[in-house]
Amino acid sequence: MQYVRLGKTGLNVSPVSFGGIPIQRGTAEDTRAVVDKMEELGINLIDTARGYTVSEEYLGAALRGRRERFILATKSMVRDHAGMKNEVETSLAKLGTDHIDLYQIHNIKTADFDKVFGDDGAWKALVEARQEGKIGHIGVTAHGIDDLKRIVKEHAHQVETIMFPYNLVEIQGEETLKEARAKDIGTIAMKPLAGGNLENWRLALRFVALSGVCDVSIPGMGDVAEVEQNASVCNDLTPLTEAEWEEIHLLRRELGNRFCRRCGYCAPCTVGIDIPTNFVFANYLRKYGLAGWAKDRYASLKVNASACVECGACEERCPYDLPIIEMLKKVRMDFGQ
Repeated sequence: MQYVRLGKTGLNVSPVSFGGIPIQRGTAEDTRAVVDKMEELGINLIDTARGYTVSEEYLGAALRGRRERFILATKSMVRDHAGMKNEVETSLAKLGTDHIDLYQIHNIKTADFDKVFGDDGAWKALVEARQEGKIGHIGVTAHGIDDLKRIVKEHAHQVETIMFPYNLVEIQGEETLKEARAKDIGTIAMKPLAGGNLENWRLALRFVALSGVCDVSIPGMGDVAEVEQNASVCNDLTPLTEAEWEEIHLLRRELGNRFCRRCGYCAPCTVGIDIPTNFVFANYLRKYGLAGWAKDRYASLKVNASACVECGACEERCPYDLPIIEMLKKVRMDFGQ
């Protein structure tokens, strides 16, 4: 296994690492088997989150007795100082450790910046936790291109890592992620398989690893077979072939008008639907085998796909010309409401 430097953190990580969403559908024993295989094959970065239900707890149990063999990252969507202090303590307890290598503010948006980076914000709490030795490094995750640009422009001196969607069809963040790397910010590709839309997992992971855009990708791994297949890519980093590039161009053409990239340009919906989030939950339902998790999240939405009045305003704003109205109808059918 050849490792890569994760920006200014100085951490050396496997170029394909572990995303912790899928283990929610398994058991603690399944998670231990996954971690066993990761240790055997050299995958050393584990990324999870407070919002991933039992993920932190399962991983904490699986890491008992071998915590120092892995680089551990988690994240929280809490924005205020007191709340984030509590989140750090909860993560430490769930993960069964006295320190977390990377703690990330999850899904930061432009509207959150003043709160997060203010005197009573989450960032201050994480800086304090770092000073206390409870966490090693601080990063952020984002889904919107404008949010990514603002992070790199205004907070590059503070942020040590950025996690952003990047794969062979979602390349809207490419130039900004390159700029982040030039500023020595570690770059982490979330959704390297485009939320399960890319069936050729080897090509998808090779694309990210060879892109020069992201240091590491974190595909979700729910079983030993997925660990084995993903780890194999780390030993297959020869340049992309002409045939592979042809397949990439074909996939971009095929998915280009049916694939939500969560850019947010469709907002605001006239009736308040968070359109990208509806599509995300539908994808978890269809692709990840997390039907219960997806249904619970969908049911918690204040306004869901069933509220669509087919005004078409979102479709006019979508830079990818997605048939959003029809896609929302499919979401409604999938969830039965």
